[in-house]
Amino acid sequence: VQLQASGGGSVQPGGSLRLSCAASGISLDYVFIAWFRQAPGKEREGVSTITSNSATNYADSVQGRFTISRDNAKRTVYLQMNSLKPEDTAVYYCNTALRGTNYWGKGTQVTVSS
Repeated sequence: VQLQASGGGSVQPGGSLRLSCAASGISLDYVFIAWFRQAPGKEREGVSTITSNSATNYADSVQGRFTISRDNAKRTVYLQMNSLKPEDTAVYYCNTALRGTNYWGKGTQVTVSS
């Protein structure tokens, strides 16, 4: 199982980015995918999750601004991030768990700054 996050970059406050998490070695039909982020000097925190039946949830800090979605045929989960704030600056990671094993992709950097 491998997860690869991409789509990060630098944007101004109020801007948008779309992150992608491409999965290999696993079918998205049977697992959840979660996005986490870690800012410098802070602990990793959960951002959003989408389950195998496409139920979603969001951290309070991103509710209404971020949208998670999945394309099972492409084995990819997306995180659309709108109205970005400086406090959204972090390395973003995607994650899943299967048979008791956690899998993490390499992160993608998101920087929100004027």
